[in-house]
Amino acid sequence: MDTIILIETSTSLCSAALARDGRIISYRESTEPKAHASLTAVFIKEMLDETGTGIDGCSAICVSMGPGSYTGLRVGVSTAKGLCFGSGKPLLAVGTLDTLVWQAISEGLLPEGCRHIVPMIDARRMEVYTAVFSADGVQESATEPMVVTSGSFSDILEEGPVLFIGDGAQKVSDVIKHPAAHFVQCCPKASSMLVPALAEYKEKRFKDVAYFEPFYLKEFVATVSKKSVLKK
Repeated sequence: MDTIILIETSTSLCSAALARDGRIISYRESTEPKAHASLTAVFIKEMLDETGTGIDGCSAICVSMGPGSYTGLRVGVSTAKGLCFGSGKPLLAVGTLDTLVWQAISEGLLPEGCRHIVPMIDARRMEVYTAVFSADGVQESATEPMVVTSGSFSDILEEGPVLFIGDGAQKVSDVIKHPAAHFVQCCPKASSMLVPALAEYKEKRFKDVAYFEPFYLKEFVATVSKKSVLKK
């Protein structure tokens, strides 16, 4: 029996799932602010205990690799690496945008006649991390940061219904008013990592536990509060 731990911490939703033989057998999630570091490991222990599964009985650990929140991604990857180092199990990684795409497909969120899925992770102001996927989950463009305007995605919108999904969808709906545009505001969930995680596992596309880093897309920028600057 192949058992995989799935960890998704790239946005405000912290979630974890346990998959066995191609289906989710346990799931945990929380939207509690800034609780990823305190909840992720707890969720995993709860699921293992609930299902009577030891870490030695797991086949692999899969983590969301981004793009997304710098802090959230660090928590997820650090937790996954710790489990892999301690157990000797292989590490898998799934893109956050892929998770959103399969969330749309598995939960039946596609509008009738949908041609494309555009997952969106919220960034600053009108910027999102995004890419274009086909309605059956194949990525058709590179993952990139984009400042959304009223004319964004006009080419694929002319082809038919397009689903925009993710925690950046709502703000984009205020700008893109094309009748073919459909919007679902949500965060990626660990349970929706299942299909791409199984594909990675089947092909044995394991990550180097020592050197793997999340896909931040942009470098983390630290800022210093003016209040902390000593007055001369």
